[in-house]
Amino acid sequence: MTGYDIAQKGCAQKGCAQKGCAQERTQSGRRGVLALGASALLAAGAPWRRVMADTTVSSAPTAPIQHLNGALLAAMKAGGTPFAARYNALAPVLERTFDLQTILARSVGLTWSTIQPAQKTALSNAFVRYTVSSYVSNFDSFNGQSFQVSPAVRSGGDGDVVVRSQLVRTNDSPVELDYVMHQGAGGWQVVDVLMNGSISRVAVQRSDFRALLASGGVPALAATLEHKTANLSGGMVG
Repeated sequence: MTGYDIAQKGCAQKGCAQKGCAQERTQSGRRGVLALGASALLAAGAPWRRVMADTTVSSAPTAPIQHLNGALLAAMKAGGTPFAARYNALAPVLERTFDLQTILARSVGLTWSTIQPAQKTALSNAFVRYTVSSYVSNFDSFNGQSFQVSPAVRSGGDGDVVVRSQLVRTNDSPVELDYVMHQGAGGWQVVDVLMNGSISRVAVQRSDFRALLASGGVPALAATLEHKTANLSGGMVG
């Protein structure tokens, strides 16, 4: 997508979802794109529970995206409730839908193979918290939006497929969010998010991460992700 990196106000790459990264500098503009109110949590409580309980592995690559979109819609309808509550509800869905370890490795690039295990663990934990926080922050209000997923997928190369999805807005053009999926032992998972069908979240993160790794190594990257997470969550996650 983390990431992904999962994710940025309105582009779902902020997942990387990506405050502090190149896309994050346009967060206020993207806020409108994802224009995603506390009583809503009660109304959304049942959908949250259904989404979290549904952990069945499906052979269809579109199924995880349908599941993800349902969870994001519930998060939007629960906007205005405490950030931590929405984080705890959305995190299991994101961690199941996205292969966050692969997304992080691809975002770091060749340097990933040289990182010590302890540093990989710390960086992975920071990346997961950042990715989830980005989605919770981005999908935080509901104004009649809906999601559409195309039943047809296209090849993404190397056994991957691309699932086409749109965030349909009531008073604006739809936002195209395509998901690159690969199939592992746990079923189909997201390994990249393509904004408007072509802007790779992983590629953008790789560019941003490269600068941090060059200037301060893994500790600098992990510290930056933790700082962004604290800003996104108001200090409620970290």
